[in-house]
Amino acid sequence: MDNATRLQYLEAMGIDVWLSRTAPDQEQPSVSDPDAIAENIQPEPESIDTWEALQAEVAPCTKCDLCKTRTQTVFGSGNKKAEWMIIGEGPGQNEDLQGLPFVGKAGQLLTEMLRAIGLDREEVFIANIVKCRPPSNRDPKPIEIETCKPYLLRQIALIKPKIIVVLGRVAAQALLNTEEPIGKLRGKIHALNDTPVVVVYHPAYLLRSLLDKRKAWADLKLALQIYKKH
Repeated sequence: MDNATRLQYLEAMGIDVWLSRTAPDQEQPSVSDPDAIAENIQPEPESIDTWEALQAEVAPCTKCDLCKTRTQTVFGSGNKKAEWMIIGEGPGQNEDLQGLPFVGKAGQLLTEMLRAIGLDREEVFIANIVKCRPPSNRDPKPIEIETCKPYLLRQIALIKPKIIVVLGRVAAQALLNTEEPIGKLRGKIHALNDTPVVVVYHPAYLLRSLLDKRKAWADLKLALQIYKKH
């Protein structure tokens, strides 16, 4: 029985017959043809970092022992498209409780320091080298800094600031990968990749050492001068 007759019988019995939509003379790519296969492979999309993804990683982080004593992580706050980025050492007690950076007396002084050069806190982005409070406000350990530092570098990459102001010895040494004392780091222009970096005394230190406020003011004016050139 030829194929045409068979189809007539099947149709007469009410049986649906599937027919290929491909024309008989239409050639299909051979499985062994690498060029044809390559044309049908769609490249995987590149991984793009986002604020939402980064914050979702930071909030429950347990990569170092600081997670055992914290109340919550302190991700950072401010303008996510800021031209100025301010980087401190780590959260203190008030920051740990509120989940925001620089909210205690040192934070109040930082606000005044920014206002002195014409900036509101809402214009800048403020973050820390480590996202969790070290117990008793001790300095973060090297392993804690190295574990948490990638989060900060991702924040910097997302913001793309025109200038970075680093507050205090610990933050400056960690960000600039140096062991130089802060006295030798301040008053100079450093760089992180292509972004200029200025080191300023930490506001908490300035609360105890009022005589160094003049030096801090000079460093802030240096930062402002560099910013205007960019």
